[in-house]
Amino acid sequence: MSSKTENGQSGIRISFEFFPPKSEEAEQQLWNTVADLTEWDPEFVSVTYGAGGSTKAPTLSAVRKMIHETPFTTASHLTCVGATREDTHRVIDEFLAAGVRRFVALRGDPPGGVGSAYQPHPGGYANAAELVAALRERGDFDISVSAYPEKHPESRDTSADVDMLKRKADNGADRALTQFFFDNDAFERYHDRVRAAGIKIPVVPGIMPIQNLTQLKRFAGACGTSIPSWLDERFAGTDDDIELRAQVAAEVAAEQIQDLVRRGIDEFHLYTMNRSPLVSAVLERLGIQRKADTRAGAAA
Repeated sequence: MSSKTENGQSGIRISFEFFPPKSEEAEQQLWNTVADLTEWDPEFVSVTYGAGGSTKAPTLSAVRKMIHETPFTTASHLTCVGATREDTHRVIDEFLAAGVRRFVALRGDPPGGVGSAYQPHPGGYANAAELVAALRERGDFDISVSAYPEKHPESRDTSADVDMLKRKADNGADRALTQFFFDNDAFERYHDRVRAAGIKIPVVPGIMPIQNLTQLKRFAGACGTSIPSWLDERFAGTDDDIELRAQVAAEVAAEQIQDLVRRGIDEFHLYTMNRSPLVSAVLERLGIQRKADTRAGAAA
């Protein structure tokens, strides 16, 4: 991988992912997190969108508020699973009316959840590559797509994943955001295959700071992410020590990013889980300057 960093860690660019709240308490937590993370000045943020449009209303509400009430450049996730083309177009129109000009275009999980059989809607877009093409026909949007360093659970092999990413890139995707992973060697092998296939768009590593290792393992098992044994070793003895557990989690994520920087990567997409303390702790360890520091100096 070729290096793109400008001045080591000072050249790191970041983006954040949030998910729409499902309760008043969760909504308060989301906006507290947004306020806390604003000072890190991300390149953009994204808001997830449920399969079959299950969270369209809360996603639309959150995205609209972020666009109009925060400094964030905001992308909305968009899926096509379980929907006709006309239904998908109506959703796109709603998001455009809300001010959305950036999308994360995804096929979406089957209605039965990750691992269940996927059946394209007979009147809809069959996959994310078709969805990207439809978005590109509608306008000059910024379009991100997904990528899978350790193979999508439904793919027959990594080659099929690379082929699908190439279709998405050829249809107009601007970048790929990866599923979270912990094996940087696996990411580098995947990145090399992507470039060998002639795919030139940035492949941005998705980084998951570990809020809860037990829960993460269940989630990782469903989405095909491997959990290396050394993670258990790093978190050993932290079950009853919240502060120590948070410190280890921040160190693990920061070390993963630092290693990827050494391998020539300079852009990272952080899965916030709508919580700010751990994300901020990771960025502090990377030496990234808060925008608030600059504002404070100007105010003084």
